[in-house]
Amino acid sequence: MLFEPELHETVTEVPWNATAVRSAIASIVDDAESAFDDGWLVHPADADEGDDGKRFRTVYLGGAGVVAALHRLAQEGHVELRHDYVPYLERSLEAAPDFPDDDPERSLWMGETGIRLVLQRLAPSASNLERLAELISANERDVRCELMWGSPGTILAGRELGLDVTASIEWLRAQRDVNGLWTQQLYGQTSQLLGPAHGFAGVALALGGLGDLSVTLRRLAVEEHGLVNWPPGPGPLRQGGTPQIRTQWCHGAPGMVATLAPWLDDDLALGAGELTWRAGPLRKGANLCHGTAGNGYAFLALLEQTGDERWLSRARRFAMHAAAQVMEARTRHGHGRHSLWTGDPGTALYLADCLAGAGRLPLP
Repeated sequence: MLFEPELHETVTEVPWNATAVRSAIASIVDDAESAFDDGWLVHPADADEGDDGKRFRTVYLGGAGVVAALHRLAQEGHVELRHDYVPYLERSLEAAPDFPDDDPERSLWMGETGIRLVLQRLAPSASNLERLAELISANERDVRCELMWGSPGTILAGRELGLDVTASIEWLRAQRDVNGLWTQQLYGQTSQLLGPAHGFAGVALALGGLGDLSVTLRRLAVEEHGLVNWPPGPGPLRQGGTPQIRTQWCHGAPGMVATLAPWLDDDLALGAGELTWRAGPLRKGANLCHGTAGNGYAFLALLEQTGDERWLSRARRFAMHAAAQVMEARTRHGHGRHSLWTGDPGTALYLADCLAGAGRLPLP
């Protein structure tokens, strides 16, 4: 078995309904804007001990990520926003860091770089761009070698901003191990990971692909009857402190396809996409990082690569399921989950991309 059935749900039989999806997007945005109070309270599902009452400000869990999603949805004409979020982003730069014990300043997803990147999209300025260039340059040799904290993330940010990230790319290429992977020095541990958030896939994305990408991933894949999955790191599918097979964006087949489809051999990409469909939506919820919407982006990636409308149909089935998951969770908790990568605004981006019939995860 290449996935854990108990971690997944049977995809909804409710047919694709563009009007309902537009309504779901509007509802997510309205809920987020109504909840805004110099940021958004951390959701119980995202809170560690001592986090209750916090309002994170960064991209992954915090307000900068929410603003990024709301801004894009408004730009694309899905909503009109009630708030001007530029002053909030500016205040966020002066606030205490979300994660002061993890050297967060340069991080794209957990630090100042991400907040400034979103601010530059909304209110570009020479001074902000100069500070971004300093942060991205300072992250050039970050030993974490992954997207969330390290230079892969800041390479993506620099590329969006038109900055020269050659030195970061050259250093990162030189860190590749003889087994084709990168070693992550992360949270006090040394490991080699494969997924987009913390491992090989995120590095490969930042480098614009690798000549031997499919060779490396074929060696590490677990295949069965034409289906394909990948473990969190080299070895069996079940590993780590919670030995369940991961089939989600951050670890497993969906993330490999959604992130690396342009460079994957067809049989690997299609086998991983088929596995994602057969596994079904995730019980964890609708979100991008480890939820139904993130898995659905594998189908949109395969649509772009193959032109096969079957993948759009599957993406839209997941979209209908994800929209229902958002509503169910909001009813259960009494409020939405306000974050880009673990919450409802990220799901709204997926719904919008399914309406458009094309799209990619919001990286960086």
